[in-house]
Amino acid sequence: MASGKAARMGEEVWKTRTEKINLEVLSLTYGTLISQLCLDLRLASNPSLPDYAAVNTELERMGHSIGLRLIEDFLAKTSSGPTATSNPCSNFRETAEMIAKVGFKIFLNCVPSVEKWDREGRSFGLVFEEGSLGGLGDWVELPDDGRAQGELWFGNLVCGVVRGALEMVQMQVKCEFASDVLRGDDTTEMRITLIRYIEDEMPPDDE
Repeated sequence: MASGKAARMGEEVWKTRTEKINLEVLSLTYGTLISQLCLDLRLASNPSLPDYAAVNTELERMGHSIGLRLIEDFLAKTSSGPTATSNPCSNFRETAEMIAKVGFKIFLNCVPSVEKWDREGRSFGLVFEEGSLGGLGDWVELPDDGRAQGELWFGNLVCGVVRGALEMVQMQVKCEFASDVLRGDDTTEMRITLIRYIEDEMPPDDE
């Protein structure tokens, strides 16, 4: 799907088929979730300190579970038929455009730019110019403990969502943040790398 067509689809679906939620409420709810994880997940060597690596892992795991189910809503909203479930785009570049201009527009009302492709065309960056994940990180400051800005990825749940959703359409990917404005970077960038296309597994012969 061409970039312009994907952008028009994302705008149309967001305007006509998407239930809206107050961004401030969403941001505060998500921030509360992360605060609770920081209280629950502590360093084994020093239980008085949060284990930010464990928080990142748990956020990604939670997001992955959400993405496995959210893809159905995405396909329904974009009027994608059953055949699109196994192959929604003809190539990975079209997949990138659908993620940025349709997926993020529908669910977070933001449109990151697709940039920084590698030579093989199997890895790209989603760059969010307007703050952290289109406003999800508004009204947020990372803990000033000398560790959070170097260890915590605030939006890691979204990485899990992307990974889970693509897994359901036969793409195994690695999704991680390269930068975040909450860490003091100029932009927030999420990198998505295609590992492999998942082949449909046939059941063994009953012989």
